[in-house]
Amino acid sequence: MITRETYYFPKPGPENTEFCLDLLEKAVGLGYRHFVMASTTGASGGQAATRLQLAPDLNLVVVGHSVGFKGPNIDEFLPEHFQEITCRGGKVLKATILTHSLDTAIAEQFKGSASTLLIANTLRRLGQGLKVCCEIVMEAVDAGLIPEEEEVVAVGGTARGWDTVAVIRAAASKRFLKLAVLEIWAKPRG
Repeated sequence: MITRETYYFPKPGPENTEFCLDLLEKAVGLGYRHFVMASTTGASGGQAATRLQLAPDLNLVVVGHSVGFKGPNIDEFLPEHFQEITCRGGKVLKATILTHSLDTAIAEQFKGSASTLLIANTLRRLGQGLKVCCEIVMEAVDAGLIPEEEEVVAVGGTARGWDTVAVIRAAASKRFLKLAVLEIWAKPRG
């Protein structure tokens, strides 16, 4: 039997990032080696790369928005954070959000819905951060940066900063139904 504490933040937001970083350090101590985290500008990812003192056996993947997510040719991931992460041995992936881009464009144009939007909204019932955690793990697997079927510590948030930490059995997006949220270590209640 595994016993873990789950932490519930009173509200989502960046004020929870520091505690999530503490949980990442705890995860290293528990033997986890694969970490995937969302970071729009790279700031939180840079903090994690610095804090975890990446040993050669740690695999840290920081997932940002795709270039153009906010508008044509806009890259939200700041170069100084990219440098900070990669110089410490981490990897940066700027990826299309699996449950967003194409289906959102079609739904807006044709006033309909699509299966990935249904999946996104279903996952949001458990929290925006948990939805993000599921997406970024699949994106990292799809890019070949995380091995499939491994247990991964994933970190996400609601808008800015981190407020969700989960352990997820990794799966490629093509095998989405094999993805499993094994543990939720922290999330906002609201």
